[in-house]
Amino acid sequence: MAADYDEVKPDLAESRNASLEALKEANSPDARSVVMELDETETVDGVELPGADLSGEELVIQVIPQAQDEFTCFSCFLVRHRSQIASEKNGHRCCTECAA
Repeated sequence: MAADYDEVKPDLAESRNASLEALKEANSPDARSVVMELDETETVDGVELPGADLSGEELVIQVIPQAQDEFTCFSCFLVRHRSQIASEKNGHRCCTECAA
């Protein structure tokens, strides 16, 4: 007797239908409630408003110098490993992503 391997098994079909029905019955938020929630979160304390005085803040950033086996792409200005050099013209190197 030949078996049809492409036929959907009854238990799989039932589980797919059940999960689809469960998704339809789930209480999904409507667009208005989502907008209201977003508006409420914008007024939380700790949010910096435009024009706030940040003169007392100090940034601490560790700058790592470019290594000997790295180069800066002339097109995207990202630091890349030398294995990603695609071309070089007039001392300007271009990475493989920008050359494509």
